[in-house]
Amino acid sequence: MGVSSGPSFSNNNKGVFSERMKKKFKIDKHTLIPKHSKLSDAQKEKLLEKYNISVKELPMILKTDSAIVSLAAKPGDVIKITRKSLTASEAEFYRVVIDV
Repeated sequence: MGVSSGPSFSNNNKGVFSERMKKKFKIDKHTLIPKHSKLSDAQKEKLLEKYNISVKELPMILKTDSAIVSLAAKPGDVIKITRKSLTASEAEFYRVVIDV
């Protein structure tokens, strides 16, 4: 007699569950997820000029990241992340989109 560790799920069941959750749960509406927005080409150039950097010097974010999937970002796009801060009220961070 073996001890059961609970119900087992096949890979097919996990995929169905995952798809149902994606339809019900909007990650960008969650209170713990900071606001993500895609910069226009003009905003991107202004940002790079302001900090005297190239796109390659920005931190990266995957295009499959659940926080930006709804933005339809392509590799090379720059994402602005606005987080709440105790000291500055809001803090802005930038990431370049990459594809793996």
